Amino acid sequence: MSAGAAGEDPGPYTIRRAPEALGDPSADAGRALWSAADELEVIHYVWPDSGHRPRTRARLLWDDGWLAVLFVVDDRYVRAVARRFNDSVCHDSCVEFFVAPAADPAEDAYFNFEVNCGGTMLLYRCGAATVEVPEADGATIAMAHTQPKIVDPEIVGPTTWAVEYHVPWSLFEKHFGPVTPSAGAVWRANFYKCGDRTSHPHWGSWAPVDSPRPNFHLPASFHPIHFA
Repeated sequence: MSAGAAGEDPGPYTIRRAPEALGDPSADAGRALWSAADELEVIHYVWPDSGHRPRTRARLLWDDGWLAVLFVVDDRYVRAVARRFNDSVCHDSCVEFFVAPAADPAEDAYFNFEVNCGGTMLLYRCGAATVEVPEADGATIAMAHTQPKIVDPEIVGPTTWAVEYHVPWSLFEKHFGPVTPSAGAVWRANFYKCGDRTSHPHWGSWAPVDSPRPNFHLPASFHPIHFA
């Protein structure tokens, strides 16, 4: 698809409350539950790249126990070789959700949920003091994915893949303190698509990023997300 206009503000995203129990993730965008969620799209491909700019959509839901995240990608040149938690999944076909549990831009601490098409995740608590999230904490996140864990050799032809993961609020509480949201809360976030070491590298974002080269770790680019 075409690149989004540089500087175009997507406006806030609203996270709807799940209309029923979230249950286990399935990575099934056709599941009735997900029809209740608003959809956003990664449209800003502003950096020089291979020209491959896959359509990438995300939906979020929440309830008292969990934050649920679903990405669906209409892709090509799909690859996944990262095997372990906190391997460099950004080198693979990857989707990313960076979220700061605060409305104030001065509060720059955030999680960077990075997940490749095979469901392998990298997660740090980023900010003034960046800390690698332990694998035991990562194990509290429920994950589903539609591609095998390892995709190698690369799939060149058109391929739609999805990942869905549910993050317990207790993980946010452990790393940020008492931040579990209630209706009306406002956090800040951005959503990304990349594939640094696929045959067709690319870097896209939901909200525009003001950087001369690909860099997702810029909290100033985060936009409001509202809990309905």
